[in-house]
Amino acid sequence: MADTIAAIATAVSDSGIGIVRISGDDAIEIADMVYRSKTGKKRLADVQSHTLHYGFIYDGDSLVDEVMVAVMKAPNTYTRENTVEIDCHGGIFVMNKILGAVLKNGCRLAQPGEFTKRAFLNGRIDLSKAEAVMDIINSKNEFALKASVSQLKGSLSDMVKALRADILYEIAFIESALDDPEHISLDGYRERLEKKLLSVQSDLKKLIDSADNGKLLKDGINTVIVGKPNVGKSSLLNILVGEERAIVTSVAGTTRDVLEESVRLGGVVLNIIDTAGIRDTDDEVEKIGVAKAREYANNADLIIYVVDSSRELDENDDEIMNLIAEKKIIALLNKTDLEQAVSEQKLADFIKKMTCMSENKGFRIIKTSTKENIGIDEFENAIREMFFGGELNINDEIYITSQRHKEALLESYESIEHVFESLKNDMPEDFYSIDLMSAYASLGRIIGEEVGDDLVNEIFGKFCMGK
Repeated sequence: MADTIAAIATAVSDSGIGIVRISGDDAIEIADMVYRSKTGKKRLADVQSHTLHYGFIYDGDSLVDEVMVAVMKAPNTYTRENTVEIDCHGGIFVMNKILGAVLKNGCRLAQPGEFTKRAFLNGRIDLSKAEAVMDIINSKNEFALKASVSQLKGSLSDMVKALRADILYEIAFIESALDDPEHISLDGYRERLEKKLLSVQSDLKKLIDSADNGKLLKDGINTVIVGKPNVGKSSLLNILVGEERAIVTSVAGTTRDVLEESVRLGGVVLNIIDTAGIRDTDDEVEKIGVAKAREYANNADLIIYVVDSSRELDENDDEIMNLIAEKKIIALLNKTDLEQAVSEQKLADFIKKMTCMSENKGFRIIKTSTKENIGIDEFENAIREMFFGGELNINDEIYITSQRHKEALLESYESIEHVFESLKNDMPEDFYSIDLMSAYASLGRIIGEEVGDDLVNEIFGKFCMGK
């Protein structure tokens, strides 16, 4: 934290503009060593904060580039340290030349995420807001972006801080009453505490319940396409991707390895894996592909089961259903442009028999023709209904998108449960205080008030360079 750090803050690729960022106590003085104004008389140390200046960057006596330099003085900066940003031409070579000149004059190369880490350690943002910064950068869809921006603005932080304040009040009241029973009475307190904790636990449950959908909307739904050979799996992938990604032939067993693609579909990202057709085969290479199909299906959030409606169901379909029986299934009754051998009702009866699930609880059937691009809109609607109740509400809801946050919330919820157990068993009040403190500490980990250096380093180590 005592070092002045620098890094390229834009992508290291040829572009119109590049930014070299400097942060630390000596940022402005170091920038002055490489910067010269047009007249050669202006020093950055003498300018007002949050101003922009035209000039040139020199490496010793060698002119490197024509630049604009932004000067921002502590504490009103991203890191709460003196910060200089050199806006230069965006060539890889020129950006590295400027960075090299800055490093020669006393800066240290910043570690990944170190600017945001300093913002956290200097108290400008809490840990959940810091994590939201990287989530914004990694956003794959509009939901992920809005959820991350909401978290950066403090929606989750404010909720967590409010819950911690409620819990801390009860801890303080119990401790005060135990220390001074003559003046602070605990008569009727158990009923009041139970009412307060029911409200706290309700809020915790809402956050926990949002985690599964939040993760799916942020990271995407892990989707595996399964079916017998030559039923239209690869054609479906090509339609969803919008290009000829998979080889399509009339020869059964063409797909022998898995193909992976991310597809945006109606505001949702599907991480799609197209697998080899599942069937009994003597071909050793195809056997490996079938084994991989089974492996990926076991770990899927969603199974797209493609059925050729012009061919009867057989023992290979039995095997497929045994493999995917516990998963959410969208069954595509494909090739509906041909003469039908399998009706929608026949397929529904087959799936119900093999999975013991009703259609409204675990599967949907959609008639499709990948040849004529029929049924894709209905497919999008089915995904929203199965995972998100038909609508994606991303306006005012707080979604938990981090597994770390979910675990902390679960631990806090469990600690509150222990308090209810103590109330039920008429335990002494100091038992309540112990579990309430545990709940308080668990919530503190979300915003960074109860975390160690190792976790902080791990979180910021995942950031990109220059952020």
